Amino acid sequence: MTAMDTGTDTILCDIEDQIATVTLNRPEARNAMSREMMNHMGDVFSSLEMNRDVRCVILTGAGKGFCAGGDVKAMASSGDNAGSASFTVDESIHRQRDEQRTSVGKLFKMPKPTIAALPGAAAGAGMAFALSCDFRIMASNAIMTTAFAKVGFSGDYGGTYFLTHLVGAAKARELYMLSERITAQEALELGLTTYVCEPEELQDKARELALRLANGPTVAYRYMKENLNRAISGDIDDCLDLEVTHHIHTGKTEDHKEAAQAFVDKRDPVFKGR
Repeated sequence: MTAMDTGTDTILCDIEDQIATVTLNRPEARNAMSREMMNHMGDVFSSLEMNRDVRCVILTGAGKGFCAGGDVKAMASSGDNAGSASFTVDESIHRQRDEQRTSVGKLFKMPKPTIAALPGAAAGAGMAFALSCDFRIMASNAIMTTAFAKVGFSGDYGGTYFLTHLVGAAKARELYMLSERITAQEALELGLTTYVCEPEELQDKARELALRLANGPTVAYRYMKENLNRAISGDIDDCLDLEVTHHIHTGKTEDHKEAAQAFVDKRDPVFKGR
């Protein structure tokens, strides 16, 4: 196992078997997003995006929570939701726009599979981070909640985008405006999580899925994600053109050639991610 230097104790990252496990590390605050955490998160994701030795990313939280979203206690004590009274409103908006694109936006577009492993609550922006991943695994006692209405916020970090596409506009409105707690079982029924497991099994279940993905056709996964993301907002011709470009490209990869030969040989393919 290799520990990656993230520049902060609030984010931990270990790499093993081509799997990067990113841990939000503020357990005393249910891993709420601090200014220090957000100052480094974009760099962490950028590094993993370009690291050829990483073929799958797990995002999880230390202790009993996944991520409580913004640090409301810190906001209350400072009297400023942007984290610094020295910024004008326009400066605060610009800064957060940049932070969102380099954190949750980069996670959503990550050219390799991503998994959110939820040991506990994912609230507000924390829920958005979970929803930005390709897969979610929840401990049976974990919950999700949009939370914003309860603290007088409209919501940020792409939560409305992800939730609307996952559950539909009507249900997303309900979950945002009423801000009810979503149990793990309810999340499974809504399609918000891929698996539910016992708390003590969470990390093993996440690693099992991550190993499967890390040993898969990495180039094909990358282009699958691009195709699927384009399908959200592109028209049919855009999607068709992108699909055929990526399909022919992946047909030239070593992984495709290996898979085709393995099919003939009646054996499992061994993918190398190229």
